[in-house]
Amino acid sequence: MTDEKDKETRVDDLIDQNLKRVYNSVLSEEVPDRFAKLLSQLQAGEPAASRKEGDNT
Repeated sequence: MTDEKDKETRVDDLIDQNLKRVYNSVLSEEVPDRFAKLLSQLQAGEPAASRKEGDNT
């Protein structure tokens, strides 16, 4: 039973390490320009431009 618990603990530790690594890599990414512009508009109280259906820009 102890070996099983040790194995489970190691697996949990590996999952924790991998999740932290992925999370930290996402934190270091720059905010996309489009999202930064939207945040600026919201902070300034400007209405966001309406987006046409199918427009991904």
